[in-house]
Amino acid sequence: MGFVLLILGVALWWGAHLFKRVRPAQRAAMGDRGKGVVALVLLASVALMVIGFRMTPYVHVWAPPSYMTHANNLLMLVAIWMMSPAGTKGKLLHKMRHPQLAGFRAWAAAHLLVNGDLASIILFGGLFVWGIVEVAVINAAEPEWTPGPQGTLAKDGMFFVASVVLLGVIGYIHGLVGPSPFPM
Repeated sequence: MGFVLLILGVALWWGAHLFKRVRPAQRAAMGDRGKGVVALVLLASVALMVIGFRMTPYVHVWAPPSYMTHANNLLMLVAIWMMSPAGTKGKLLHKMRHPQLAGFRAWAAAHLLVNGDLASIILFGGLFVWGIVEVAVINAAEPEWTPGPQGTLAKDGMFFVASVVLLGVIGYIHGLVGPSPFPM
């Protein structure tokens, strides 16, 4: 049952995010009420993914080497920084159209590096592929894009320092509810 809930959660995540692009007339007809509906579907998808992931039995696919923990943590730092406002307020990412989706894919890839079980591959692999599809669908629906004003390297530095702190906080909480991402 865990795998069913996990796959259903990932599918709902995809559906809720792609609904606006795939069925724009139906989404527009929902008006502001549609935002609440989409938010509830996304909340349900996250709940299903968490419950399904926790319910799945361990099915070994591959054994990640221990050094992948370091690669994971570095990639997580990059992911957090890319998902920060650095993409719109800094200098380094300002010409990148989808820095938050790139950060999301980096988050998913980081988790694929350190988890070699089937449930992790379904969860993080499914979300990684969603990030690729989402970018392609957005770019197809809105091909014209102009970068906003360029920020400063100081802003990039500020968001990077905040990302280091946030990585520590997230890692600490992650260790409380699951495995610690920091090697002992």
